[in-house]
Amino acid sequence: MTSSKKFIVEVEPAVEAKDGRPSMGPVYRSVFAKDGFPPPIDGLDSCWDVFRLSVEKYPDNRMLGTRELVNGKHGPYVWLTYKQVYDKVIQVGNAIRACGVEPGGRCGIYGANCAEWVMSMEACNALGLYCVPLYDTLGAGAVEFIICHAEVTIAFIEEKKIPELLKTFPAAGEYLKTIVSFGKVTPEQKEQFQNFGVATHSWDEFLSLGDDKNFELPLKKKSDICTIMYTSGTTGDPKGVLISNNSIVTLIAGVRRLLGSANESLDTNDVYLSFLPLAHIFDRVIEECFINHGASIGFWRGDVKLLIEDIGELKPTIFCAVPRVLDRIYSGLQQKIAAGGFLKRNLFNLAYTYKLKNMKSGFKHSEASPLSDKIVFSKVKQGLGGNVRIILSGAAPLAPHVEAYLKVVACSHVLQGYGLTETCAGTFVSLPNEIDMLGTVGPPVPNLDARLESVPEMNYDALSSKPQGEICIRGDVLFSGYYKREDLTKEVLVDGWFHTGDIGEWQPDGSMKIIDRKKNIFKLSQGEYVAVENLENVYGLVSDIDAVWIYGNSFESCLVAVVNPNKQAVERYAATHNISGDFESLCENPKIKEYLLGELAKIGKEKKLKGFEFVKAVHLDPVPFDMERDLLTPTFKKKRPQMLKHYQDVIDNMYKTINKK
Repeated sequence: MTSSKKFIVEVEPAVEAKDGRPSMGPVYRSVFAKDGFPPPIDGLDSCWDVFRLSVEKYPDNRMLGTRELVNGKHGPYVWLTYKQVYDKVIQVGNAIRACGVEPGGRCGIYGANCAEWVMSMEACNALGLYCVPLYDTLGAGAVEFIICHAEVTIAFIEEKKIPELLKTFPAAGEYLKTIVSFGKVTPEQKEQFQNFGVATHSWDEFLSLGDDKNFELPLKKKSDICTIMYTSGTTGDPKGVLISNNSIVTLIAGVRRLLGSANESLDTNDVYLSFLPLAHIFDRVIEECFINHGASIGFWRGDVKLLIEDIGELKPTIFCAVPRVLDRIYSGLQQKIAAGGFLKRNLFNLAYTYKLKNMKSGFKHSEASPLSDKIVFSKVKQGLGGNVRIILSGAAPLAPHVEAYLKVVACSHVLQGYGLTETCAGTFVSLPNEIDMLGTVGPPVPNLDARLESVPEMNYDALSSKPQGEICIRGDVLFSGYYKREDLTKEVLVDGWFHTGDIGEWQPDGSMKIIDRKKNIFKLSQGEYVAVENLENVYGLVSDIDAVWIYGNSFESCLVAVVNPNKQAVERYAATHNISGDFESLCENPKIKEYLLGELAKIGKEKKLKGFEFVKAVHLDPVPFDMERDLLTPTFKKKRPQMLKHYQDVIDNMYKTINKK
């Protein structure tokens, strides 16, 4: 069914190429903002106002929940109200000021999401400090880099991260003078830090420092910076993205308008499970939106294996995740159904096909097949606590088959969003009950303008009938620059437009589809350009592989790949073809390699890839690409230079073998 709905309006015409500058497509904004962007919310000028106003409006609402250890077991969630959190935040703020930290100072926060993390963040908001998240997935080198680059003078830190922080000394000691643990500090640790001239405090001890003090809170402006978020570059040092109060309050107004227009407004009864890192913008702005509505935030226990259990205990209404977590849920469901016996499996498949067909005909998910929901899919909903109404995926592309599957079986809206730290997260997000938006990131959020800029060297034309090009964003949500890196800021911010580096394609309904990445192109020796991310998306459709990295360079005429094969698929193929051995040895087996190379070629033909885009050799790594080996960033993007370093020998051998033929 092709719908003639359109979710964007044109606000400025296209611009032809001139003076060496590529052409630019028309400027569009969300149809929900056709009469103008949502006005700023009265009295909401800073992140501190977001919290303060909710404390005034909803003092007794549950704000932050934690599962406490009772006799060695985790009990139910124990809650602090908005007023209780506020009182603690004021205490923390007084203690910070008692340590001599002035407004505009830099305060680091290091550790997994927890109530103390949010209280430290709100204390920064209260005092007009720059909140600087230090995140562990960047490794000790990066933590040291951020402390020194941002000149962090005080840091709040999870108890178990203290040894990690110690590794950043003596270098970090030039700036860092006060350390506060979210829990306790051992006498040995106190002594170690004292040798570097640093004072350390347990959480309770620190709170008492501000007991008899009462500092006036400074006035905060919209243009003030509230946080410096360091993004994990796939190359070079992390970049410090300066986010102002205005970016966040603008985004909150946009999200409010978006959810209201889709009849899915947040309210005080909403419950959020906080497990995506607060050190990233995605989770930070979602939690700000929840605080703005007086809603509740419960923290996970920090273990992915216990995540489903935490969900069952908390019963969240909104579930934000990254594709890796949703893939895990998808595989778990697939296994359960496969093990459920013939009758159950057939019933499930029948219900699935029927409901999907109705959704494609325009039915809302809740009306597509109420009977299937009741008999078959309600169990899936219960597995997510029973109250989830929106599942939002961000940070990386969600595979279309996983998205479609969850849209049908989870009995809730499954939406995909796209944004960057530099655009304050939510930039595009798909809409509820629009099944045609499958595989896209939806239309722009109603508080920014978007356009495509042609990329001639990659044959992307923003003015063609199928507009493709680099996604550019303009609006108050944009960052204020990279800290101490004017040079890098000028590269990406041109005439008020932020260049994302991602290649998008407008869909007829005004949704955006992310199809490529601008930087990841290289030339083969015969002069052909290869857009590697695009190819990985195509080859990623092979169901028997979990991940693929494609490599080529200008000295070779063809492409090679390193693949993480799917364990079950490989073992199944081996069993039916009498190939023996464990998973490791199967990955070395030429017959298995040949089989997977054939699968890659099959999808290549189906998707009409050009000859030079076919992979000519493959290496199978039984160990998934991971952060431990520094192959992925914290948001699971491939670090291509590090990949090459890690697999250099394998690559050389593949090319040797190919060139012998």
